[in-house]
Amino acid sequence: MVQQGEHTICLYMAGRAHAGENLEALLTHREAGRDKPLVMSAALVSNAADEAALIRCHCLAHGRRKFSELEETFPAECTVVIAALKQVYDHDEEARLQQLHPTERLAYHQHARGPIMEALKYWLEQQFEERNVAPNSSLGKAFAYLLTHWQTLTRFLQVANAPLDNNIVERALKLAIRQRKNSLFYATDYSAFIASMLTSLIATCLHAGVNAWEYLVALQEHRAAVFGAPAAWLPWNYHANLAPP
Repeated sequence: MVQQGEHTICLYMAGRAHAGENLEALLTHREAGRDKPLVMSAALVSNAADEAALIRCHCLAHGRRKFSELEETFPAECTVVIAALKQVYDHDEEARLQQLHPTERLAYHQHARGPIMEALKYWLEQQFEERNVAPNSSLGKAFAYLLTHWQTLTRFLQVANAPLDNNIVERALKLAIRQRKNSLFYATDYSAFIASMLTSLIATCLHAGVNAWEYLVALQEHRAAVFGAPAAWLPWNYHANLAPP
């Protein structure tokens, strides 16, 4: 998922490469001189790319989920973490409702959520120092996940517009899973590329509130114009280039 101004672009890439390798290939097409992009993902090794060329954010929802799964076994400890993160998400929703500018949102986060996250970090470290949690236990590993990735999990306190989690992308992955099930296996890399391209166009249309069928038909009917000026034939502006009925 790529945010371009107020528009969301969905890019699907099916193939043998890992997510980080796909991202590196995509970044080679980025215009020189632009600011580093904010990249949100789960904290998996396969998501790593050229980290110096981007600002990495890690999904806070993944960290929270580790404690939700252990809540029945360790109710007291998990409640502390889940309650703190709930406050963070409540404040984020308030910032969204107020439609704050990115710099205002950052200042709001730092003021409202900074102390909450600092208190949580201190508490997590204290549990290890006082040996209240075994490092190799399931709870200890959940603690270690948050502490190990603390900087990238709290990027929203450091950089304007940094997201909290990867939920929007995880929802978008359902379309790719459906595509994979429908096609079973691709005969060639090129067929996988074509399927990914079509899925990208359809998903981007869905996010833009555009009828995907009408859009794809328009691209076919005006293919010469599309090749000549592709930026004029995006889902949110292609109508302006259609001949009047």
